[in-house]
Amino acid sequence: MRIPPRVMTLAGTAALAAALLAGPAALPAAATAQTTGTICHSALPPQADDTLNLIARGGPFPYAQDGVVFQNREHVLPSEPNGYYHEYTVKTPGSPTRGARRIVTGQQADEDYYTGDHYATFDLIDFGC
Repeated sequence: MRIPPRVMTLAGTAALAAALLAGPAALPAAATAQTTGTICHSALPPQADDTLNLIARGGPFPYAQDGVVFQNREHVLPSEPNGYYHEYTVKTPGSPTRGARRIVTGQQADEDYYTGDHYATFDLIDFGC
């Protein structure tokens, strides 16, 4: 399993900062495409924090599927080349299966999306709240 590096250039950081200061209208269409919004890191279930910590450490992950390429077949996340996104399980207490909760990471720093409904909707995790 290959975990993609999260590389953000100085130019990319400046462009993102400018877009955030200008508001959503300044973001390119791909950056705002069909995600349902943001969710505060503090509002995530505790198991999501466990998953984020595992991602930061590079594992080991509890499920063989963790870290695989997320195909974005639902086209809910911004369109990116194949291999851009990777998915990880957020354990659901009491569930006999992996459940429906996932974190999908992109290649940019802090580009982590949470879905609690198995890819129907995604929220970008806001680590500032």
